Amino acid sequence: MQDLAEGVARFQRDVFPAKAELFAHLATHHTPHTLFVSCSDARVVPELITGAEPGDLFVIRTAGNLVPAYSPEADGVAASIEYAVAALGVRDIVVCGHSACGAMTVLAEGHDLSGAPAVAAWLRHADASRSRTTAGGDVPVLVRNNVLAQLANLVTHPSVARTLAEGKVALHGWVYDIPTGRVENLTAAGPVLAA
Repeated sequence: MQDLAEGVARFQRDVFPAKAELFAHLATHHTPHTLFVSCSDARVVPELITGAEPGDLFVIRTAGNLVPAYSPEADGVAASIEYAVAALGVRDIVVCGHSACGAMTVLAEGHDLSGAPAVAAWLRHADASRSRTTAGGDVPVLVRNNVLAQLANLVTHPSVARTLAEGKVALHGWVYDIPTGRVENLTAAGPVLAA
């Protein structure tokens, strides 16, 4: 906890003053251009990976970067998606998986989740990803298939389907490789940026 408190002190002393104009603007404007859905893994930091400034990204982080298919029941992920798309008007939605994902490793290798029933229930949102992956134990393939499956789940959300049909939003599937820093774009040819 001491590290976090020292980090807050550094932010208030060094970072905030250097970006005071930006924070003054953000106090009354919330206009992120991208909804970024990523894993809650601590090694994946969307703003760092993308070089984004505060206010650029509306971030949803879930274990396994999972996006449940739309349901009319109350759901924090669905509410966040709807808010980002319908209220904030984001122009892009990125689903970003990553190498060595714990959630995908558990699924690919068939780990016992009997001691973690909430995790087991949550990971059922990756059933379509698993069905697309023929080789058992192939975590990198499952990570990629999972990103594509979550993009398909996004389209089941009425706000996303509507804005896609209107040409107001674009979907992107990425995979971040932790040891190299590379980002692979699954929805376009080649990496996000030239290596």
